[in-house]
Amino acid sequence: MLKASVLILVLVYGASSYHHHHNHDDEFLVSTPLGSIKGAPLETALGKKIYSFRGIRYAKAPINELRFQPPEPVEGWAGVYDATKNGALCPQPGQENTSEDCLFLNVYTTQLPQKGSNPNRPVLVFSHPGGYYSWSGYSEAFGPDYLLDQDIVLVTLNYRLASLGFMSTGDKFAPGNNGLKDHVIALKWIKQNIASFGGNPNLVTISGYSAGGATTSLMLVSPMAKGLFHRAIIMSGSSLGNWPVRPHQFEMAQKQARFVNCPDTDSESIYKCLKTKSAEEIGNSLYQFDEFAYDPIMMWLPVIEPDCGQERFLTDDPVKLILRGEFERVPVMVTVTAEEFKYTAWNLLDNATWLKEMDENFEKVAPISFIYERDTENSKHISRELRKAYLGDGPLTEKSLPQIGKLYADGVIGFTANRAAKLLAAKNSEPTYYYKFGYEGRYSFHYKQNTTTPEGVVHHDDLLYLFYISRFPRLTPTDPEYKTVQKMTSMFKNFAETGVPIPKVSHLLDDTEWKPIRPGHEAYLDIDEKMVMKENLYQDRYSVWDRLYPWPKV
Repeated sequence: MLKASVLILVLVYGASSYHHHHNHDDEFLVSTPLGSIKGAPLETALGKKIYSFRGIRYAKAPINELRFQPPEPVEGWAGVYDATKNGALCPQPGQENTSEDCLFLNVYTTQLPQKGSNPNRPVLVFSHPGGYYSWSGYSEAFGPDYLLDQDIVLVTLNYRLASLGFMSTGDKFAPGNNGLKDHVIALKWIKQNIASFGGNPNLVTISGYSAGGATTSLMLVSPMAKGLFHRAIIMSGSSLGNWPVRPHQFEMAQKQARFVNCPDTDSESIYKCLKTKSAEEIGNSLYQFDEFAYDPIMMWLPVIEPDCGQERFLTDDPVKLILRGEFERVPVMVTVTAEEFKYTAWNLLDNATWLKEMDENFEKVAPISFIYERDTENSKHISRELRKAYLGDGPLTEKSLPQIGKLYADGVIGFTANRAAKLLAAKNSEPTYYYKFGYEGRYSFHYKQNTTTPEGVVHHDDLLYLFYISRFPRLTPTDPEYKTVQKMTSMFKNFAETGVPIPKVSHLLDDTEWKPIRPGHEAYLDIDEKMVMKENLYQDRYSVWDRLYPWPKV
């Protein structure tokens, strides 16, 4: 998620007037293998009672000696655990209620086990977006109001962000990927405890958006996640395209050290000094990482971990792992929006020199903005080819912004999703379903300047029809958008339950048969006012990236 936009969004969430009120008389208890947990009621858009359990600790607090360490399992407790409100957010600028002690998850269900019976509902686990440096699983950000009108159990979670979650020095001091390992220990918690909330531990769907989508794509190839999930939904982002997946991000660790006045010469010095700094000091240095305009949109990235005796989340290039068949074969959905980050190009007008700098130093700036390898002969070649294909030979001017926008849309998100869909179509024995979301309602994460009119269907817009997001009005059956809420939540529930998003043709789902993507038949569901099957999404654009990123030899 674009950093300039993220700051606005987190401030909106932090200051939101949307709060879940409850009567203490309505509180209820569940008994789990770890101990008793007290929840509080919420309500779906259709008025069903939600049994809500927020702020459940799923790992030990990653503080003091556990900073920069893999997560450790939470221990059981005596007494009653209060899960009636959200837990703290992981440190990030512009937000209140942050703490390094932030490894909490939320569980939402509409039916708890009764004596002698368990609803055994499918479980949907959602990993939030935010570029690995912002947002959370907060109920104000990702409320259950729409999805819980379907018969599922929803779990949202926080995970460590930015340097605290993703610092990687390429050696024993910080092998990397702790924010991803947080997801693994959360999935282990779910496997052990979700039956207490009416969920089926053998029917778990992992899902995530943007950075969360990248995490979901890596769960498929991670030896640590094996056996912990049964379906996967990769939304608007994957680690299977052009985003670099390297053995370390030592230069990022060095930058973080300099920003908080630590030595930056070697891993041990960086590690020891950063352990002494406050989480706020580290978290508040975020915007110093900008290199051009508000870019890169993705700064910290997952890494291929060196073997330092630790359990490794990622052992090789994820594309190679899939090509070798070393991945979890489960049904998969891959999703994009029609225009993703296209609007980002207009940020170049925020500063009089940015467009000129992109024009004159394209080979240097383009890898920063569109997220691919840097400072190599190949990266220069990629930059030249992208400029020729998208922008032509002339100088970049304001008239170039729509085409630059397509480069942002495809480089940051679109190609990563398209490559994931094609790879899995070729190698997965289970079906892979692909959609493009193009329905434009009254609300959006991006409006035309000085208006409340959406400008296209952009990154995050499909989430408006799955979650109640508190900066927007709560949709009800009288709203024109509500039919799309019903369609989206129905398909997600179907997929979580059966592995097929449209198991039988229905009037609600526009009598559509959603066919999986297959090699040579690149089918996708086009979701608009009506849903229709189409083929070869943005083929003229993605074929450019396919040429620049041939499948590696394995």
